[in-house]
Amino acid sequence: MKSPLFYAKILLFGEYGIIKDSKGLAIPFNAYRGALKTTNNFDEFSKKSNENLRRFFTHIASLNSDLVSFDLTAFQNDLDNGMYFDSSIPQGYGVGSSGALVASVYDQYAQDKITVLENLTREKLLKLKEIFSLMESFFHGKSSGLDPLNSYLSLPILINSKEHIEPAGIPSQKEGKGAVFLLDSEQIGETEPMVNIFMNKMKNEGFRKMLSEEFALYTDACIDDFLKGNVSSLFTNVKSLSKIVLKNFKPMIPDAFHKVWKKGIDTNDYYLKLCGSGGGGYILGFTEDYQKAQESLKDYKLELVYRF
Repeated sequence: MKSPLFYAKILLFGEYGIIKDSKGLAIPFNAYRGALKTTNNFDEFSKKSNENLRRFFTHIASLNSDLVSFDLTAFQNDLDNGMYFDSSIPQGYGVGSSGALVASVYDQYAQDKITVLENLTREKLLKLKEIFSLMESFFHGKSSGLDPLNSYLSLPILINSKEHIEPAGIPSQKEGKGAVFLLDSEQIGETEPMVNIFMNKMKNEGFRKMLSEEFALYTDACIDDFLKGNVSSLFTNVKSLSKIVLKNFKPMIPDAFHKVWKKGIDTNDYYLKLCGSGGGGYILGFTEDYQKAQESLKDYKLELVYRF
């Protein structure tokens, strides 16, 4: 079975904000990828993956939507022939493991699918996002559909609002000192409990005010700076954003990293923010001097994402 590769994604800016219709910017992360494959000899990984795909098949088969239909016969046959999702994308790490799987299944089995080669109008992008939201709800209870969209298109995506998304051109990487990196918390994070905590916080008027007046303001400024290549302004805004997240999103930051987070703000060696829903997995870091950040975080595993 020949199935294309689908990549992980990183939501650079907009975690939680996009649930409430503020801006977001997501980029593909090619270091991790997944593809549908078949095997005659299951090992423990492929057997578990096949079982998970069977549960996902049941969800897909029960989708009663005018938006999309699937070739369920082919899907079932492939499952019976030993299909599994061969993926290097870590699960529960905020880099879109379920998104890549959803993109793969849509690509392989959707009928009248929207392809990446056609003219992707705003209507087509929104339709894809809505389809992916329905599909991915199996994994998270509630899904924006953004992770699969990013994985499927393999393009940076700018989310202006729920009704306005577009492919984005990001500045090409430079061989400078600055970097975006991933910090491995070495803990698994689950999306649904974190989203539930957020939704409960949203019942508080003060939290809602902070989200619209501070969090969204700095998120939008960071996105603007990043896309325009305004690096010095970007770091000023990322620092402000990092402070706001530490103050207001503590439950989403693993306890062991509260001091590490504050150390970055105090020393200016690096600034941390949530990668995905938080609660574990990766934490996203921004630094003007990657070497200095590496020294400061020498006890932790770092992975380079982007150079300034």
